[in-house]
Amino acid sequence: MPTVLLTHTPDMLANYYGERALSALRALCEVRLNETGKVLDAAALAKAAQGCDIIVSDRQTPGPAEFFAQAPASLAAFLRVAVDIRNIDVAAASQIGVLVTHATPGFIASVAEQAIGYMIDLGRHTLDYTNAYRAGHDPESRMGRQLSGATLGILGYGAIGEHLARIGVVLGMKVMVADPFKTATEPGVSQASFEDVLAQSDFVVCLVVANEQTENLMNAAAFARMKRSAFFINVSRGNLVDEKALEDALDRKIVAGAAMDVGRAPDQKPSLFLAKRSDVIATPHTAGLTPDAAEHQAFDTVHQVKELLSGRMPPGAANPQTAQRLSVFRK
Repeated sequence: MPTVLLTHTPDMLANYYGERALSALRALCEVRLNETGKVLDAAALAKAAQGCDIIVSDRQTPGPAEFFAQAPASLAAFLRVAVDIRNIDVAAASQIGVLVTHATPGFIASVAEQAIGYMIDLGRHTLDYTNAYRAGHDPESRMGRQLSGATLGILGYGAIGEHLARIGVVLGMKVMVADPFKTATEPGVSQASFEDVLAQSDFVVCLVVANEQTENLMNAAAFARMKRSAFFINVSRGNLVDEKALEDALDRKIVAGAAMDVGRAPDQKPSLFLAKRSDVIATPHTAGLTPDAAEHQAFDTVHQVKELLSGRMPPGAANPQTAQRLSVFRK
């Protein structure tokens, strides 16, 4: 029976894979768990994968060239329980004939809902009031901002952006989107340039794809274009933001506040120097951490394993043309 290594530590297993998906995986093959309590580096991963045919990896476990150079000869596929495979060296995997796959974004609704929650909390000063009460103070009432009638600016009009835009329209918001690669056709959604979205929005939500071209997309010039009364929200990736520029914008009141689920800290969490600020709401990369979202991606990998064991190329394959080791699964 083929063997799969599941790299998740026990806590990640509980949060990001779940018993139903684990049981379904075990029905297909022998499953070896990572019981070290630690994220596996290249050497530890190579050691743990000895004799395994497939690795199902959590988002924190990297697949660098160093790993593929010492990967066991039995390894045919490296599956990722996430959309992001930037810390997997696909070229190195291809060089030895190992397939790399990614999961689909099952967290669309979850992340969009988190963005709505951030907007309400920022606009109504929820965190300020809560902290004051917890400190034993009676906070002074301040004028809040309702979402209905406010302008929602969405940077990046992918699946989450579309979902968020629809919610914004239902809430009575004026919705603007900026995306050079996609045209907005939804009723109530207008398309504008990046600069115009920044200048006109009361809430700017960053949902841009992270790559070399979008590194530090939100820099000092971008923040300077925003209204001083506007809030910046990042639920995409930390490397889209020049964090020092954001810090400066907050210090100088160029923007009214920020909320972030991501940053440049380990596991793409918010950086502490920003997260600890009183004008920032931060969560530890948990916008997609709901049972529905986590199980969706876990079952993506279960389906991929099933396809592989049946001799078929699974969905989500990043390098199907070079995955020669998959021949082991063809009857």
